[in-house]
Amino acid sequence: MIGKALTLVGGLAGATALSQYPEFSQQYIQRLGGQVDALSAIVADFDRSATDNGLTRGAALDQLQGTAFLAARKVDMQSAFARFDQLSADLTFLRLATPIERITMPQRLADPATLNATWADFRPAVPLTVAGAVATALGFVAGWGAVRFILSLILWPFRRRAAPRKASELRKEPVVRSQPAPQKPPAPRAPNAPRKQPVLHRSA
Repeated sequence: MIGKALTLVGGLAGATALSQYPEFSQQYIQRLGGQVDALSAIVADFDRSATDNGLTRGAALDQLQGTAFLAARKVDMQSAFARFDQLSADLTFLRLATPIERITMPQRLADPATLNATWADFRPAVPLTVAGAVATALGFVAGWGAVRFILSLILWPFRRRAAPRKASELRKEPVVRSQPAPQKPPAPRAPNAPRKQPVLHRSA
């Protein structure tokens, strides 16, 4: 009984948490777009400076050396380029996907800075959309299954000990052999009933 109650609580908790995913992902996309715009300006400015000096991006990065400051600047720009490429790809996928499809893309909501900023300002909303209903159902199943799995792991050692004990009790149980059914005694003959006379065979 306690196990069923815990699995129900786990299912409700999962449903409550995942029901907010569609709204959270929408707010994440808005902030992600701002991050991509800011990085785009930095990348464009660097590429423009490199082009003005007749350099490619790679050649311009190679010239950032000789001092600790230039070396640090090179690392910063390389990190900005990599982050811009990753966030741009994530934003493209999320914008093209439907709200239900975004449920299968949690890896596209993985930028730490954007994730923390979205979570800081996030306010739960009532899931009134189809995507919200689907997320709620998936959350319930996931929460219910997770709690059930954890309980099975916790109770597994006790079930393992109980199985040999039950088997030994069955081996010690005496075997009851079936006894033959008692035979009924012959019915008593009535006192005035005529006796059956023997049949005599005459010789020829």
